[in-house]
Amino acid sequence: MPGLVEVIPCNGVIAIARERKFTTDDLFRETGHVLLELGYEGFTISAIAERLQVSRSALYKYYDNKDELISDFMIHEMNRFLDELREIEREPDFESRFRFLLELIFRRRMIHELLDSVRLIPKSANPKVRANLERLDRLHLDMYACLGSFVALGRREGRLRSHLPDGLVLGFIFQSIMIPNHEGIPHDQWVAAVGDILRSGIMN
Repeated sequence: MPGLVEVIPCNGVIAIARERKFTTDDLFRETGHVLLELGYEGFTISAIAERLQVSRSALYKYYDNKDELISDFMIHEMNRFLDELREIEREPDFESRFRFLLELIFRRRMIHELLDSVRLIPKSANPKVRANLERLDRLHLDMYACLGSFVALGRREGRLRSHLPDGLVLGFIFQSIMIPNHEGIPHDQWVAAVGDILRSGIMN
């Protein structure tokens, strides 16, 4: 984002103060942090401005309200996730793709934790928010199309039980990132243990 100019009266003299500069990466990084800390209801433009050390007017120049900012941020995050997910096609077999997917969703777990915030955005009369939500819906369809080929490969290789619905298989994989690691098991060991349970279950 470019530097912004604000007119400030000072003892009868008009002084020109330049706003602190911030980038889109700066803005979206703080947006993610505030959403995780405060949730959708607690999220405000003021909180983002404070973290970036800029005035609210600096942000309102680009976004009329928090829903525009949050939906723009989520589009950015979904595009990043999809760019990484498409790399799964380079893996030669289902086992390799399974490990790739599990590592990816644990590395990018923030996006899944933030999806609840998107669901709370009202179906707004604001055309930008409405367009953003429609675009997010299309990105979700793109994600499931990519994941559909992952499941199909697992069935062709005989690695997945044929009677299990695709949605249930994917649901178990994605919900695994929400299991709390209360014992503080090292990340690599935790992801490996989750993968073992998803492959074989918990019974001997």
